[in-house]
Amino acid sequence: MDDKGQTNGLITGLIFGVASLVIAVVVSLVIISTLTGAGLLDGDRTTGTVTNETSAHLNDSGYQLTGFDSGLINYISPVINELLNSTAGVVPTSVYSISSTGLLTNITTNDTYTGTGDFNISYGYTIRGNEELSSNFMSTNLTAGVNEISEKIPTVLLVAAIVLLLGILAILVGVWARMKIGGGSTL
Repeated sequence: MDDKGQTNGLITGLIFGVASLVIAVVVSLVIISTLTGAGLLDGDRTTGTVTNETSAHLNDSGYQLTGFDSGLINYISPVINELLNSTAGVVPTSVYSISSTGLLTNITTNDTYTGTGDFNISYGYTIRGNEELSSNFMSTNLTAGVNEISEKIPTVLLVAAIVLLLGILAILVGVWARMKIGGGSTL
């Protein structure tokens, strides 16, 4: 309590609490974005190749690369080194696309390569290390958390404004009581 018999606990605590939360989130975002953006954790990556994966097909519905585990989140998009058709030869890159999950699809209306024999696919892939994967998880979770909290900010600010107004009213009532304004008594 200060010399006027008032405490600053609720309003000051509310202001410093919100400010501390904002500062902590900003610092966390800066640290995580520095770690992920600067490539400081890329050293633990491993690479692999699959040569001549057979029995593939090339059509609109797509072919899932069997040597590429699309269920593992630490895999980075595969890169096709060569797509070879047993009948027509090497398939140009303008005919197909590969998704980040390893789904190979025909992107043209040209059916020259569809159904004209089996395909052999050779491709490379990269697997993230544990540190990089953890940093990516932290970034994703922190971003999701900030989005979740930002939806609640109007409600929190409304509650803070009400508490602030009630605090101001309480101070005014205290000042009014000490000054005895409005009393009709004469002494």
